[in-house]
Amino acid sequence: MVPMLASLGCPYTCSFCIDAAVPYQQFDFDQLKGDLRFLLTKFKKPMVAWHDPNFGIKFDDNMDAITDAVPLNSCHFVAESSLSILTEVHLKAMQKNGFLALLPGIESWYELGNKSRTKHVAGIEKVNQISEHVNMMFHYVPYIQTNFVLGLDSDAGNEPFELTKRFVDKSPAAFPGYSLLTAFGEAAVLNLEYQKEGRVLPFPFHFLNNHLAMNLKPKNYDWVDFYDKVIDLTKYTFSKKAIYRRFMATRGITPKLMNSMRAISSEGYGRIRFFKLVRKHLVQDQAFRRYFEGESQVLPAFYKNIVEKDLGIWWQWLPKGALEHNPNAYLDKKFNREAAAV
Repeated sequence: MVPMLASLGCPYTCSFCIDAAVPYQQFDFDQLKGDLRFLLTKFKKPMVAWHDPNFGIKFDDNMDAITDAVPLNSCHFVAESSLSILTEVHLKAMQKNGFLALLPGIESWYELGNKSRTKHVAGIEKVNQISEHVNMMFHYVPYIQTNFVLGLDSDAGNEPFELTKRFVDKSPAAFPGYSLLTAFGEAAVLNLEYQKEGRVLPFPFHFLNNHLAMNLKPKNYDWVDFYDKVIDLTKYTFSKKAIYRRFMATRGITPKLMNSMRAISSEGYGRIRFFKLVRKHLVQDQAFRRYFEGESQVLPAFYKNIVEKDLGIWWQWLPKGALEHNPNAYLDKKFNREAAAV
């Protein structure tokens, strides 16, 4: 699998996203075609993974470039894109050009509807509309991962999690990817507001991968309640019943095996075990809980041990202070800049 980019930035304005503040920039199509032609001289039938935040914004131009550079059936593609782009007409073109997997972002049942053409619907109505769309996509693409962000400020109570369960039921072939809301430094303007509210936690970079740690205190949930709901949703998504339904609803042996292996490995069962450990420490370890509440800056031993284990022999070379940082550096920087301008 070869990672490539056809563009940078994003035309959408999802407030939590690191790409939202970056102006959309389409790469030169002649360069794109040259890269694809070069790739075909090095690999037989390569798999290209487009790492664009949203592939295919200029859809016809991108498809024309691929058609011109890549003979039919000589290359396969994977792309992350938005449902607003993935219309049936576009899906037919993608099927013809060898797209085997798509990763659309659903994110929320209450906001960000411009990415899925559901701007004026929310809740169960949005679930039904998106489920119908995703099920249609399987007529053209054998593998689909639907991406969600858990812990957005628009989420409250049981409903967001229960709605996601209904989606799992209604679109059994889709593989749900769950990310915990994370603030990445100065990458999103909204992070400044989070810091003003004192909600950003000093988790080291090692854990900012959307599932090992949520470095942002939820607006509408207590920590234990939040993890209870995340655990419940993850268990539902990767229950034996759900895995079986996903296996039976998926076409092709490779997608079937991928879904099954992801469910029983670190992405499914592994995350359930990890989330349960976090919840246990939140209840039983006062120092652990104080860190999550922003009352302590001392990284709990639970997380320090993970870094030490992951680094192995390289742990001894980790610089002093590498596991510590100021979670409000963005806010302090802006305050100092404004003070200097006065």
